[in-house]
Amino acid sequence: MCLETSTAGASLLLREAAVPSPGAREVLVRVRAAGVTPTEIGWYPTSHQKSGEPRLHAVPGHEFSGVVAGCGGEVSEFREGDEIYGMSDWFQDGATAEYCLTSPKCIATKPARLSHIEAATVPIGALTAWQGLFDRARLQKGERVLIHGGAGAVGVFAIQLARMAGAHVITTASVRHREFLVELGAEQVIDYRTERFEEILRDIDVVFDGVGGEALERSWGVLKPAGRLVTIAATGEGASADERTKAAFFIVEPNHEQLTEIARLLENGTLRTFVDAVVPLEEASAAYFGKINRRHGYGKVVVSVME
Repeated sequence: MCLETSTAGASLLLREAAVPSPGAREVLVRVRAAGVTPTEIGWYPTSHQKSGEPRLHAVPGHEFSGVVAGCGGEVSEFREGDEIYGMSDWFQDGATAEYCLTSPKCIATKPARLSHIEAATVPIGALTAWQGLFDRARLQKGERVLIHGGAGAVGVFAIQLARMAGAHVITTASVRHREFLVELGAEQVIDYRTERFEEILRDIDVVFDGVGGEALERSWGVLKPAGRLVTIAATGEGASADERTKAAFFIVEPNHEQLTEIARLLENGTLRTFVDAVVPLEEASAAYFGKINRRHGYGKVVVSVME
């Protein structure tokens, strides 16, 4: 059973599917839970192959937790029965299904203290925050970082990782999440609905943007002369006429080593993750189209395939 895009691409349909066979360097995963990224449905890799040709019947859900059900002949890093979590390449079919294929570079051992549902909330958000703050922005101890969208699926990890690195953390969010975000490590929470951050802040070392639009454009003015901005919310690398925005935009990539380190931080309690809602596979389409009740308004929605 899997969820896939319709021919028209405007809906998601549940259908029976054969269990895929792993190639030489592939891992077959018996999916226990898959994270929901609603915007994925409209992304280029969902409707196009890497070659640019149209892509039909794509399976969404590129972060997951589950059990290794089989390995290709050239896979030595994992074995059948291993509990793993991870994210797959955006052009590959996702994990909103009973089984999915992935590769060793995309997964790591699941943190033992987390359930599969909890683990499925982690890979995309935590890897995006890690790669944006450390690989792209090179955040250093003592620097001031502004994180837009602190209560989002990426923002909750960005705040924790930035604080862990010894940065002074400022975030924009709804005022109703202020206490939660301070608990995570934010030292200043700016209500984006009633306050303009550019009138409050200056000399920021790093802006991590998870919102885009006007917030992104207004962020350049709060940076130090040598400040750095990274964004995951620009509409695309080629969609902006601003060369700064093109350079600041990035897309998260799977990374086994980073997933392993993130798992260690989750295991020892340094890093926390949050589940906002859980739905069965039969209701996964409603989760992608925002037709479910969310408990907190922060954290991740998860599809429980087999917990």
